[in-house]
Amino acid sequence: MIELIITDEFAERYRALPASIQRKLEKQERLFRENPFHPSLHTEKLEPRARQYWSFRVDRTYRVLFRFLDGQTVALITVGTHDWVYRLHF
Repeated sequence: MIELIITDEFAERYRALPASIQRKLEKQERLFRENPFHPSLHTEKLEPRARQYWSFRVDRTYRVLFRFLDGQTVALITVGTHDWVYRLHF
């Protein structure tokens, strides 16, 4: 099972999400802990690929940005709308 490290940025943005999206994210997080590449997560590596940032789907609008720290540990960086997350420059 994947261990999650929650950044302050992620925690702050999570608290600002509508309750319905928080519930969806919790469901997707459970799937992610079991299998980060579960088909319903639509996990993908973001460009530029060398920076090692990934995202998974909460629903059609929201995404979680994360990074693998090792084979069993992931840092959840932030959460937001698809367009917002994909415009970030980390």
